[in-house]
Amino acid sequence: MSTYVIGDVQGCYADLIALLEKVRFDPTRDSLWLTGDLVNRGPQSLAVLRYVRQLGKSAVVVLGNHDLHLLACRMVPAIKPRKRDTLDEILRAPDCDELLDWLRSQPLLHHDARLGLTMVHAGLPPQWRLDEAIGYAAEVEILLRNNTCSAFLGAMYGDQPNRWRHDLAGMERSRFIVNCLTRMRFLTRDGELELRAKGAPDRKNNNLRPWFAVPMRHNHEDKIVFGHWSTLRLSAEDEAKYNVLALDTGAVWGGELTAWCVETNERFQVSGSTPVELDE
Repeated sequence: MSTYVIGDVQGCYADLIALLEKVRFDPTRDSLWLTGDLVNRGPQSLAVLRYVRQLGKSAVVVLGNHDLHLLACRMVPAIKPRKRDTLDEILRAPDCDELLDWLRSQPLLHHDARLGLTMVHAGLPPQWRLDEAIGYAAEVEILLRNNTCSAFLGAMYGDQPNRWRHDLAGMERSRFIVNCLTRMRFLTRDGELELRAKGAPDRKNNNLRPWFAVPMRHNHEDKIVFGHWSTLRLSAEDEAKYNVLALDTGAVWGGELTAWCVETNERFQVSGSTPVELDE
């Protein structure tokens, strides 16, 4: 039995199948973990959702920002697909509601104590311990699985608040949790989320640090695998130093789709076959 963790698929169904064939994935024996952003920007988001859903318990998925945006486009009348979104095929599909009910039942964070591994789409803020992060993620998961989740989905957009406080409440608290788990890349040296910067870390910019590089990070002892940051491309040395594994290698932007085998520490890649214009 092998556990394969794959970075952001973003509707690149053909690449996903090619990668699974390359590693000889067998759903009766192996497990497939996906770091979120199953959909959007790529050409076959509907096929990706249908395929992953039918894998049943062989697939472990965490939600990414594009997955949440898809849910909002379906469940909030005021939210519409953006110009470069490729969600219409899903929204028109006869099994759309069935697929999205499955999607909103997926977690924002997955922790496997046996493997000693935590998967999240974007990251964990440095001031959260792992046990706290699991609890905070569960708060939002309850909202998503509620039949009245459209109110939450409609209010989740926005960059504020940008600093964690334990007394945050209501939508401010939920939005901060969502932004950390699905959108975060950088924090300022004052500890505020900076959600607009998307490029690779710039050693000349002393004000911004990747979330995982903040000194005294409370979750440093917990190995975290994540996606979301296609321009990051960490070295093996940095991955070991920060105890993280970054697996979004930008298949949808003309990069690669990457799988990591937990048990053997091997990585496998296929080239992205349908690159689109870079704009995460």
